[in-house]
Amino acid sequence: MRQSESIQKLATALLLFQVKIDKISKDAVNPFFNSHYASLNNILDTIKEPLIESGLVIVQLPCGDNGLTTMLIHSESGEYIATDYFMKPEKVTPQSQGSIVSYQRRYCIQSLLMLSFEEDDDANLATHGSKAPTQSKVQQKADDKQWLNKGTAEFDKVVKFMSSADADIKLVKSKFRLNKEIETFLTNLNQN
Repeated sequence: MRQSESIQKLATALLLFQVKIDKISKDAVNPFFNSHYASLNNILDTIKEPLIESGLVIVQLPCGDNGLTTMLIHSESGEYIATDYFMKPEKVTPQSQGSIVSYQRRYCIQSLLMLSFEEDDDANLATHGSKAPTQSKVQQKADDKQWLNKGTAEFDKVVKFMSSADADIKLVKSKFRLNKEIETFLTNLNQN
């Protein structure tokens, strides 16, 4: 790993990012291992706004033979941390090398940003083998809820509701998925 002389501002921005980001859903299936994982597109879509709001930038570039350099940069100060990740594909084909790059990108972003993912199977796979219990109806319903995002008409309505005497964060959570920052903001509105 490499880093700038100081990473104080970067560390503060990364802490802000950690408050803003929620767990990432596993939206793709690996048919060979019958397992779920978060696709690169899903990860990038999920982290985009929290990165921007935190003043952070991720840069990924190929390096050397089958290597990838990933940098996390604080946009204002220029402070950074960077790491290289090398993997050798089993076959030297464009498809294999493309798969390696996608894999490297996902896991470098995951590690660098300390991302966590939904669908912790609570040791069900280890306990039940490949016949792990299916997702409960309650969890499926929760996954179908829309995220509440700042700058939307829904957000403005919820803020107005949470400012009223009848406000209840449980009601909001029954209708929307909330990241940590928004839940804290709404809860504090109700307490004032």
